[in-house]
Amino acid sequence: MADPITHARVLKIALPIVLSNATIPLLAAVDTGVVGQIGEAAPIGAVAIGGITLTAIYWIFGFLRMGTTGLTANAVGAGQTGEVAALLTRALLIAGAGGLAMIVLQWPIFAAAFALSPASDEVETLARQYMSIRIWSAPGAIAVYGLTGWLIAQERTGAVMVIQMVMNGMNIVLDLLFVLVFDWGVPGVAVATFLSEWSGCLVGLWLCRAAFRVPAWRDWARVFDRARLVRMAVVNRDILIRSLLLEVILVSFVYFGSDFGDVQLAANQVLTQFMFIIAYAMDGFAFAAEAFVGQSMGRGDRAGLRRGAVMTSVWGVGICAALALAFFVAGGWIIDLMAKAPEVQQAARVYLPWMVAAPIVGCASWMLDGIFIGAARSRDMRDMMAVSFVVYIAAVYALIPAFGNHGLWMALLVSFAARGITLAFRYPALERSVVAA
Repeated sequence: MADPITHARVLKIALPIVLSNATIPLLAAVDTGVVGQIGEAAPIGAVAIGGITLTAIYWIFGFLRMGTTGLTANAVGAGQTGEVAALLTRALLIAGAGGLAMIVLQWPIFAAAFALSPASDEVETLARQYMSIRIWSAPGAIAVYGLTGWLIAQERTGAVMVIQMVMNGMNIVLDLLFVLVFDWGVPGVAVATFLSEWSGCLVGLWLCRAAFRVPAWRDWARVFDRARLVRMAVVNRDILIRSLLLEVILVSFVYFGSDFGDVQLAANQVLTQFMFIIAYAMDGFAFAAEAFVGQSMGRGDRAGLRRGAVMTSVWGVGICAALALAFFVAGGWIIDLMAKAPEVQQAARVYLPWMVAAPIVGCASWMLDGIFIGAARSRDMRDMMAVSFVVYIAAVYALIPAFGNHGLWMALLVSFAARGITLAFRYPALERSVVAA
């Protein structure tokens, strides 16, 4: 008999994620701040370019986190202890292969990055130093996605928080030590990240040690079972396509915004940080939905699935409403905190109403993402994202000529709404797919 889904249980899953997410902006600020103490512009640019390049590539492997969560939650709900352990092994093998591929292909990866984003000779040299050190932690950094997804599926978000706190806390301390004390400059920031990413991986493996007590983790016939491998490949493929389409939307938003001049571009960048705040706050409740829905699917418990979806969504709606109110009341102060140029502050305030609307418009898309990830309904996620992508492109070309930068923000929010509406349209089919165990 499954434990009842209560508000306390929702918060037990969500709050550790929200707290650990709070350390992410702090880490980014410290990375920039320590190299800023060198007193030159090039090191700041090098760390920015190098960090963004590798983070963007690692982000592609986010499918491993989401796919592992859904499949593992299904196995947990079905009581398949052996399959739960085998799923961790499969995730780690994928992470190892992906990380090794990045190490082997590092030179063409770096060349492509600088072809897309040219920099001065000094910045490029320092950025290459940074990336050539940090790339060696790729297997560990990608493995953390799989470890995190496996833990979330079992509602062990406290363990996820420990991993993130160790990684980010260690990175901050080593940044200060290597750059400000040892004077290692940009390579010091890279070494700090390299050590923290491998440390996060090792801590994650230790927290998942119970899986390695089950013989199934190295039952290679099970691990490499064709049907299970195909299922995992299909889920991960669909989520990868979905994630790439979302990335194109977000990157193109920056690209289209550059047409309105430097001030508008800077204002958009400031307001984009509001979107990160929403995402960090919503992650915990979306992850709770993933765990509850996935386990209910595995048990064949349609009522439990619905209750998990509803309970987590109630909290999601409440958080989004609170954020909308906070942005309405304190949005101007947040803008002034992030930008000191008066013209950027003034421009950002003009578009602030879109940030007040964003949590309300986007709430359904974020929560339904979690629900469909938990159910491992990756095909629906892929197809509805494709529809939303087409809607976004159509909105861009219809609204920007008429409304300028307002039209660009309107198009982005239209894409959020389209994703929420299309996934909501598919939700009844998700419930109908639940087969009683």
